[in-house]
Amino acid sequence: MIIKKLPLGPIEANTYIIFDKNSRDTALVEVSGDAQKIKQELDTLGANLKYILLTHGHFDHVFAVNDLKKLCPQAKVFLNKEDEVLTENIAAQCAHFGIAGIEKPKIDDYVDENTGLSLGDIKIKVIHTPGHSKGSVCYLAENDLFSGDTLFFEEIGRCDLFGGSFSQIEKSIREKIFILDKDIIVHPGHGQDTSVAHEVKYNAYFGENARY
Repeated sequence: MIIKKLPLGPIEANTYIIFDKNSRDTALVEVSGDAQKIKQELDTLGANLKYILLTHGHFDHVFAVNDLKKLCPQAKVFLNKEDEVLTENIAAQCAHFGIAGIEKPKIDDYVDENTGLSLGDIKIKVIHTPGHSKGSVCYLAENDLFSGDTLFFEEIGRCDLFGGSFSQIEKSIREKIFILDKDIIVHPGHGQDTSVAHEVKYNAYFGENARY
């Protein structure tokens, strides 16, 4: 499995390419900007783009979904149903941050913890982690967790936007992420990678050495 990170879009949210070398089946986690650049990366790999997996519905993570879908119409776009309200109000989200409005991203289907996804022999598990938004999810592919804006390097996602809840994000991180194998690598929606082990110890809010 090859993982490539592309910080893109108006506030450099991370788009991730997950590429299965055997089948060439591929998933994107987020489409945060510059659909042409993403398509070039996919073409270089000779990738068969199967899924566009959205961790949540905030504008910076879905910014170029429609543009990429035009270039890769076969790819299916997935989101958790609880965040449909965010994509329905994408223009208002953009306006709140002083960003020119974009069209509502077109979602093909909705994911929850019962959804089965695979790239060749790689199974992708959906973990519902509300708190940053009601429909926030993480995607676990083998030893790699794509955490969206739920968990960052020694930090957590903000909870003051629509649908956010500090108590929910605490529950999600403690009961859904910290229980995972400690050697799992965490790929967040912004910034650098971390690991479950590192966050269990050093996360500023919920780690053993929490500062807050």
